[in-house]
Amino acid sequence: MGPEQIRRWESGALAHAVTDPFGQGPVPWLRGGETYFGDTGQVVAWYADPDAADPDGTPGTRRGGAPGARTRDRRTDVVGPRAADDVRRQIKGFTATGAAAPGEAIDFHITVDPPQEFSVDVYRIGHYGGDGAAKITTSPRLSGIVQPPPLTADRTVSCHHWWLSWRLQIPSYWNIGAYVAVLTTADGYRSHVPFTVRDDHPADLLLLLPDVTWQAYNLYPEDGRTGASLYHAWDEEGRLLGEADAATTVSFDRPYAGAGLPLHVGHAYDFIRFAERYGYDLAYADARDLHSGRIDPTRYRGLVFPGHDEYWSVPMRRTTELAREHGTSLVFLSANTMYWQVELGPSPSGTPDRLLTCRKRKGPGKPVLWREIDRPEQQLLGIQYAGRVPEPHPLIVRNAGHWLWEATGAHEGDEIEDLVAGEADRYFPRTALPEHDERVLLAHSPYTDADGARRHQETSLYRAPSGAWVFASGTFAWSPALDRPGHVDPRVQRATANLLDRICKRD
Repeated sequence: MGPEQIRRWESGALAHAVTDPFGQGPVPWLRGGETYFGDTGQVVAWYADPDAADPDGTPGTRRGGAPGARTRDRRTDVVGPRAADDVRRQIKGFTATGAAAPGEAIDFHITVDPPQEFSVDVYRIGHYGGDGAAKITTSPRLSGIVQPPPLTADRTVSCHHWWLSWRLQIPSYWNIGAYVAVLTTADGYRSHVPFTVRDDHPADLLLLLPDVTWQAYNLYPEDGRTGASLYHAWDEEGRLLGEADAATTVSFDRPYAGAGLPLHVGHAYDFIRFAERYGYDLAYADARDLHSGRIDPTRYRGLVFPGHDEYWSVPMRRTTELAREHGTSLVFLSANTMYWQVELGPSPSGTPDRLLTCRKRKGPGKPVLWREIDRPEQQLLGIQYAGRVPEPHPLIVRNAGHWLWEATGAHEGDEIEDLVAGEADRYFPRTALPEHDERVLLAHSPYTDADGARRHQETSLYRAPSGAWVFASGTFAWSPALDRPGHVDPRVQRATANLLDRICKRD
């Protein structure tokens, strides 16, 4: 099969409108619907405005402001923060460590072009009266340098050789949670770096941020030349190629593409705002913590997987299965979970879990779809990936008398508008189910796939012999329905609360 041009939408991105707690207008990490190819077949970066050009002929850029606003990028005409990009690399950064605990440090590696001072504002994601985040601290003014170009080898892009720019010592009094460092240059360019602050104290629920899947989708640098993800790479003419030509190994030692926030990160933030608004006792960790053995599932009543979580290592699955066997409940709030099996390896300097490898169907060796190695994801989730949903469809309520739908106002056959979106899971009758004491399908929702064929989505709940509940929403749109303006549905909010309350044993 020859090189294939693929748009970002086709890689699974959802074009939901979201609020931006950092004040830069429409958030760029969910940007399906942006033009990716111009009339010549050349890729057009998402921030480029083909209708506006500076006097030197360079394209203008899309920057913060009202949705759809376009402005030209003139260094002499700076009005408010503007999103940095991967071509000019005005400011881009990443952390050289995974999640860290209060009392530990986070190391930031940042490039600034042209060299100038910059600052870092640190925000914590949460409800915060509807703001979505709160500023926790601001760095001193820091001296920025132009870091060396990324290193590439066999499509793997790494910036592990960048100099240390700033070390954030996390105070002992900081709350655990999901954080975002907002990097801003003196001349007004802005980028983001997400990180997690964790601890080992017991809690009702452990939220697992899917950083492994985030990195699989990361196309940094999105420059038409160098960048590569497990989905895409560029050819010599700047055309975006598909999976057959993509990377098989990607590095955590690099910024995220575009504005610096991962694709699908908003799904996790939606759940966080909802859960903190209603006072659930949350702990936080990354998927790599699950992989490395840092997590003791017996400390929690439930593990929550809030967003798109497609890439799983063998240790991740083993620990999650042990959690279920010991009575810890599992909550999967997306679709296409645990689809690919991956490996995590050390960086060139020996730091563990900094390289992510998924060979997919390339070259010799065993397949890496879990269902192709006789370990289908349905044996853990109760349902499994069925396909993409080109246009949102309603979720059709089933078994409305079940306690999960209690007090939601939902009746048998009711439609919850646009709740089946992005990707969908369903029950596969020929695939073995997990061992269970009880099981119910809570939705059965027809939709039409990209080929016009009729398919269906399902939402699943079962109780393991240990007493653990395992819930799988079977759709990308469940978390946005919890706390995303324009997508909130009170029935989904109440159903989720019913589930979490039962897991947390709230009265």
